[in-house]
Amino acid sequence: MIGNYKVITLCGSTRFKDAFLQEQKRLTLEGNIVISVGLFGHSGDEEVWSEGTKAMLDDMHKRKIDMADEIFVINVGGYIGESTRSEIAYAKRTGKAVRYLEEA
Repeated sequence: MIGNYKVITLCGSTRFKDAFLQEQKRLTLEGNIVISVGLFGHSGDEEVWSEGTKAMLDDMHKRKIDMADEIFVINVGGYIGESTRSEIAYAKRTGKAVRYLEEA
């Protein structure tokens, strides 16, 4: 918590850009500080795929999880890819609560 605000990091496949934006808005209006992805590689941000960038972004996202009280997984249609599975495991190892858009 920072002040009276829970800090939530969004995780999930960047192919679900619209769901990320919708949940970021909803969670913010509920009074949370929301940390999201910086780029949507599976939704057109081609810079993600340049050499070394994906690895940097994956590591950076783990640091965003470090800053959070919990993670919120954007798992549209129940989809959870390899990177997101890694983030969920990391969050659990570091004692973070894990919530899901859809029941996992």
